[in-house]
Amino acid sequence: MSYLISDFDLDLRRDLFLIAGPCVIESRDHSFFMARELKRITAEAGIPLVFKASFDKANRSSISSFRGPGLTRGLQILSDIRQDVGVPVLSDIHTPEQATAAAEVLDVLQIPAFLSRQTDLLLAAAGTGKIVNVKKGQFLAPWEMRNAVDKVREAGNQRCMLTERGASFGYNNLVVDFRSFPIMQSFGVPVVFDVTHSLQLPGGQGTTSGGQPEFIPHLARAGVAAGVDGLFMEVHDDPSKALSDGPNALNLSLLPNLLYQLLTIRRSLRV
Repeated sequence: MSYLISDFDLDLRRDLFLIAGPCVIESRDHSFFMARELKRITAEAGIPLVFKASFDKANRSSISSFRGPGLTRGLQILSDIRQDVGVPVLSDIHTPEQATAAAEVLDVLQIPAFLSRQTDLLLAAAGTGKIVNVKKGQFLAPWEMRNAVDKVREAGNQRCMLTERGASFGYNNLVVDFRSFPIMQSFGVPVVFDVTHSLQLPGGQGTTSGGQPEFIPHLARAGVAAGVDGLFMEVHDDPSKALSDGPNALNLSLLPNLLYQLLTIRRSLRV
């Protein structure tokens, strides 16, 4: 089964790939800077990139938290990045009404974890024909994600992938069960490991979320050793100044060495 992204030589069933970018579109200039830097770093490493940034962060701890530029402006920025930088792009959609407009720009439509059971949203995303990345809800067991895959396929779309981002047991913490990777792969879909969100401490700072970025390399290496198809990492050039999810983001400067380690592990599995 091919998951080739149209217009880009990127097959999600062939290569270890990386979904990466800032949590939210902070500005046009910053998004372009991050996209260009990520493309340069991943090209040097020989790992395919899907650029990720959200046009709207609808799920924030506080009413005063920055959410992004919104659908119209955000999609325009992502469209320009796709064309000018030459990378496939991914962003979240939160309502069925957003699916059509998003599909005109995005290569991958992402369903946020808290919305992973929303049937109308899944059907709308699937109906566009684009690749649909469904994040596993923090409240779901991995085998329950078969239902999400079935919803996408029922809409006539065979291009679905699932992303693990940890399970919540309350008290501002998440835990990753590495059994989830082969379980969800058994549904016949690529499985992605969202390393940085798995190290988020939801609401851990009261009105904002905290994080444990020091463990990003450890989880990333373990995920690749466990056989994931792709990795998802929020990356920022200055996490301390990020407008969303800075406490759990990977510093851009650390990415090249980490990719080298991950690809070394990946190659060792093929011996």
